[in-house]
Amino acid sequence: MGADRPGESEAERADRNFVELLQELRVVQTGVQILFAFLLTMPFQSRFEGLGDGERDVYVLAVLLAAGAVLCLTAPVAYHRALFRMRLKDDLVTIAGRFAIAGLAFLGAAIVTSVGLVLDVALGPGASLTFTLVLGAAVLTVWLAMPLWTRREHKKHQGH
Repeated sequence: MGADRPGESEAERADRNFVELLQELRVVQTGVQILFAFLLTMPFQSRFEGLGDGERDVYVLAVLLAAGAVLCLTAPVAYHRALFRMRLKDDLVTIAGRFAIAGLAFLGAAIVTSVGLVLDVALGPGASLTFTLVLGAAVLTVWLAMPLWTRREHKKHQGH
């Protein structure tokens, strides 16, 4: 029986975990797709020609990070299709979870980089750097530090 819920089999636990993971991915996929689409349209805007070399480098980095996020956050669906009916749901949940974590890392970096680029154009490099560093710290705090702290506290109280 699964350790998560009394009376839940391993197969039921794997199914539930996969459904929960897919629901989480649905939340972030729309945002990453909108960001990616925005970035892909930027070179077709008249103001894009005015970007300096450094700004273009940041733009290329943002596009590549967003592409990495899209790739990782949609990979669980492709993986599921490839493994469909092979009774590998537990492996699929593990691999899909890793893709989700990688996708969120790419997404966080893409958000920070994209905002940095927009703020650089709108406010100049000084203000952009300040706000981008604050945003980067916020992403690391909310998406990494706080969950890890909560996890550690939970394990401490569980005696692990």
